[in-house]
Amino acid sequence: MISASIYRDGTPRVLTPEEEEQKRAIYEKMAPRRRKFIDRIGYENWDPFQKPNDPMELRQDVTKRTTQQLVREFLQSSKVKDYSNEYGRGALESALGIINKDEKYRGIFDFCIWYYKLLLKEGHVDEGQI
Repeated sequence: MISASIYRDGTPRVLTPEEEEQKRAIYEKMAPRRRKFIDRIGYENWDPFQKPNDPMELRQDVTKRTTQQLVREFLQSSKVKDYSNEYGRGALESALGIINKDEKYRGIFDFCIWYYKLLLKEGHVDEGQI
């Protein structure tokens, strides 16, 4: 069974005796319908003191930039000056995927680098072009 706390930051918590006492009191006061949910995931796996997820705007990549900062810098430095909404959405979606470590976007990123190097090697583009 997966601990409920695994969905937050991946680390199961060890509760203090005071927290265990509070946890039992919370459980005892719950409506039977709510208790049924806790019983399904397992009382020992239930953590009523979970830390909240980080807000999206606080998530940063390895350069310590947020998604919004990355997209803004990219669009400002882009050679495409009259870009469409679709172009901007693609940049935003890619930035979100990279920051959230989504494998789909890692594949897209790696493919784009590989393809650019292939175009350079075969002489279809010059260094710095694209």
